[in-house]
Amino acid sequence: MASSDSAAPDFSFERAARKRGLAPVCGIDEAGRGPWAGPVVAAAVILDPDNIPEGIDDSKRLTAARRDELFALIDKSAAIGIGIAD
Repeated sequence: MASSDSAAPDFSFERAARKRGLAPVCGIDEAGRGPWAGPVVAAAVILDPDNIPEGIDDSKRLTAARRDELFALIDKSAAIGIGIAD
């Protein structure tokens, strides 16, 4: 992915890993206040490299409507795992 600046993700890291035979590549993130204040929710997503929806970006830079649109597209073609810990 692109660095944490304002550039949108370009998936160059993921493409390079695949060329080296390192696949699948999984993106992960978490949300919550940490184990001391729980709960913590973590998700892992493996996108279909041949079907990456256009416009994926940091969720904070997307409108709620666009997040919903992208979720629907990602949900159809990606492997998704979600965990919750108190």
